[in-house]
Amino acid sequence: MRTLTLRGGARVAVAAADWCDAFGVVTHGRVQLELRGGEPGPVLGRDAGFWLRGTGVRALRNPGRRTARVRVVTPKAGTVTRQSTHPYASHRMTENDMNAMNDTGVVADPAPGRTGHTRGLRRLAVTGLIATLAAMVATTLAAALAQAAGVDFELPAGGESIPLPGFAVVTGFFSVVGIVIAAALLRWSARPAERFVWTAVSLTAISLVPPFLSGADTATITALLGLHLVAATVMIPTLARSLRSAGAPGRPRDVRARP
Repeated sequence: MRTLTLRGGARVAVAAADWCDAFGVVTHGRVQLELRGGEPGPVLGRDAGFWLRGTGVRALRNPGRRTARVRVVTPKAGTVTRQSTHPYASHRMTENDMNAMNDTGVVADPAPGRTGHTRGLRRLAVTGLIATLAAMVATTLAAALAQAAGVDFELPAGGESIPLPGFAVVTGFFSVVGIVIAAALLRWSARPAERFVWTAVSLTAISLVPPFLSGADTATITALLGLHLVAATVMIPTLARSLRSAGAPGRPRDVRARP
């Protein structure tokens, strides 16, 4: 028998070989099962028991801030184990059952919990800032090419043309907003990449409305729409890839054992 300790926010991948005949019991805190494809599964509280063999569960996650512990019981050789047909069947282990085996402590590596989460945020921030600079350069160059082609970028409301630095400033501001959204989803969402793509595409679609309401000529409206799409094409795929990388499963490590 071993004890799996999950610190607040930690996640540990499920290795099929380790759970072939094992039975888990939550002894402290709460544990959430992460299903196949990354979908969040049921949250198990204290004294809840579960089998993982053949269920497709790919990871265990601590959804809270307080440390959670799971006792993983593996029958000794020659022991006949009765398994429930329900993948998350609740069962109570007796004290005699638990004390009859050696207890080995296992602590889940906090990555991508606290340490891994911090590293993921740093990678996301660096990647996002590089993408932001690239988007600013791309939109400014595209606006310069549009001006060379005869687009004046004049808005009737102010009677003035939008200067080239203005495109860089606006692109940079909204790109940073996108990085903040991505960081929030990385922290609180079970599927940050998918949620970010959906959110970013929706916001991009909304951002295409103001050019039509500006009262500018057709060439200016078309150019503004194109600049919005240029920035989105740079930022959205880059941040989505970074979120997928930051959400890669971590692995457990043995840190102590007691007889």
